[in-house]
Amino acid sequence: MQDIVLDICDLSFGYTKESVIFDGFSLSLQRGEIKSVVGRSGSGKSTLFEIIASNLNPQKGQVSRGKIGWIFQDPYSSFHPSYSIVNQIKEVALSLQELVVLCNEVGIELNLLEKLPHELSGGQLQRCSILRAILMEPDLLLCDEPTSALDNLIQLDVMKLLIKRVKNVGILLITHDLDLAKWASDAIISLDRG
Repeated sequence: MQDIVLDICDLSFGYTKESVIFDGFSLSLQRGEIKSVVGRSGSGKSTLFEIIASNLNPQKGQVSRGKIGWIFQDPYSSFHPSYSIVNQIKEVALSLQELVVLCNEVGIELNLLEKLPHELSGGQLQRCSILRAILMEPDLLLCDEPTSALDNLIQLDVMKLLIKRVKNVGILLITHDLDLAKWASDAIISLDRG
């Protein structure tokens, strides 16, 4: 039996009757699969993620999903600036041993977790975002431009980390980078019309 972590069936949504973003849109994602959502600014990529996260309700259609973990484009905005990283992830860490194992896996030194977000580089902080998302044990990882603020070498490292985790989750990736989508994805969904 296939392990479906996201199933969108016949989705319709628009902010007004005149501006329909989705009309009869369907998408299915299985555990172990990466799909990328690409499109120009304003094509509905972020709106789709908000619908999947239940922050917006579709006018029509159904969205079924497993537990979500989220990795954002800007890691600095996804952590509170006044608290250490460990204070922001300890509620999802099951044990210190698990934390040590996962820190090694994502390439983060344990002592970096004691630092404030601004004391880390963008690549280090994005690895902390991935660590936090993995610790939540999601079925579905929503990745909103997770590499666009990083240099090319760090982008590759971050994507390799995500791909390494894909056997345990389904990954839906928003990206403007078509080359990245082609390299990393099992399928690409373009939201550009015409």
